[in-house]
Amino acid sequence: MARPRLRSNKNIFTTLTPFRCLLLALLLVQACKPTATTNPKAPKAAYQVTKMEVQNDKFLSTVNVPLSIALADVERQINSQVNGLIYEDNSLTDNDDDLFMTKVWKRAPIHVTAQDSLFRFQVPLKIWAKAGVKVLGFTQFQETEFEMNLRFATRFAIGKDWTAHTQTTAEGYDWVKKPALRIAGIEIPVASIVGRQIDKNLGKISQALDEQVQKQVDLRTPVLQAWNTIRQPYLVSEKYRTWLLVVPKRILITPFRFEKGAIRSTIGIEGYTLTQTGAKPEVRPATAVPELMVSNVISDQFRIGLLSEATYGEAARIVSEEFVGKSYEFREGRYKITIAGIDLYGQNNTLIVKADLKGSLNGTVYLRGQPYYDAQARTISLRDLHYDLDTKNILYKTANWLLQGSFARTLEKQLTIPVGNQIDEARKSLQDRLTNNQITKGVVINGKLEQVTPDQVYLTRESMLAVVYASGKINLKVEGL
Repeated sequence: MARPRLRSNKNIFTTLTPFRCLLLALLLVQACKPTATTNPKAPKAAYQVTKMEVQNDKFLSTVNVPLSIALADVERQINSQVNGLIYEDNSLTDNDDDLFMTKVWKRAPIHVTAQDSLFRFQVPLKIWAKAGVKVLGFTQFQETEFEMNLRFATRFAIGKDWTAHTQTTAEGYDWVKKPALRIAGIEIPVASIVGRQIDKNLGKISQALDEQVQKQVDLRTPVLQAWNTIRQPYLVSEKYRTWLLVVPKRILITPFRFEKGAIRSTIGIEGYTLTQTGAKPEVRPATAVPELMVSNVISDQFRIGLLSEATYGEAARIVSEEFVGKSYEFREGRYKITIAGIDLYGQNNTLIVKADLKGSLNGTVYLRGQPYYDAQARTISLRDLHYDLDTKNILYKTANWLLQGSFARTLEKQLTIPVGNQIDEARKSLQDRLTNNQITKGVVINGKLEQVTPDQVYLTRESMLAVVYASGKINLKVEGL
């Protein structure tokens, strides 16, 4: 039996066309080409400021409140408190047996004017008097009524400890209708008697008025209530679970002045504001208010610092949704990488971007850039994003094509963290609170936010803080005191 004939074992390349040979060679070279790897040293996390330092020390804002109280309100309040019988002497034997009795009523509304930082009060009075005279051992009495106006001047001030102080001075009196008494043909000088009694007691009346003001006028209690009301967290956005906190530090006030029928001053509240996300922050009620500081000049402008916070974890989640899974080609498709993961953290004033790659380059690269608040895009963005030095040195040796590509520029352009909605909602909420807001009975606040100006982005251990300033004007109207 004949053995089978074996086929000749010729070189396979002799049976392929030149084009097929070239294609096969390229495939074999590409298959044998090793994938580049990178594992640079991670830049060390470092932070120059803490969140508390950003909030407390560097970004104190001042809300300046022009205060205007109409003198008509002062008049109305005083006249509501002082009515009817205001003084009486029911004894004929007191004051060394003076044989004199009197009753004093408010005759008409008390009139209030203001000049040279003084209140001036004109108090219209109606007076009844009974006087006696001894004639031949007998005492005879007669009654009379007359009218007069007392005049006082008062300087009002508030102490550092929030006590009200007045310094009242009597400025005399004017007769409107003088008294006249004749008993047994004898004209009794009632006017001079009344005048001496008034002159004798005006100082006592002024002192008593000042003592009553200091004793009865309680400023600390309503100020403490207002202080704690300001400190309460305010829900700006249910959607973003964003809270606005106002943390006041001190209160300034200018000396009172009188212009165009009103008492005017400016109150400045210094503190800081910030927005926080998550559960409602716990704020313990204050038990005391700070000392009141008197300042000759306080601008009628105010500026509120709004802090929009983005934690690194939340920022990385937002960026990952945009980038993870995206692929990029280089050198006309010869190289291709896919982003497998992104992480963010800070090193002093620089944001570190850690990108995990796979494809033609497997491993991790680190980039660093300067974060800033882009007012037009309303995002935290990066400028001058470039590879970290250790990453750059490794890429020079293993993947120079990545250095020469547009990967860093693409990340710089597209890596953004939106915070505009938080700022918009905070601004809208503030504007709502500054529009015809009755913060207490008779006290209405009105204001307008005119401009929002970006400051910068600060990197803390926990998060990125984008600071913007809202500026405008606030007016406080006090009705009915």
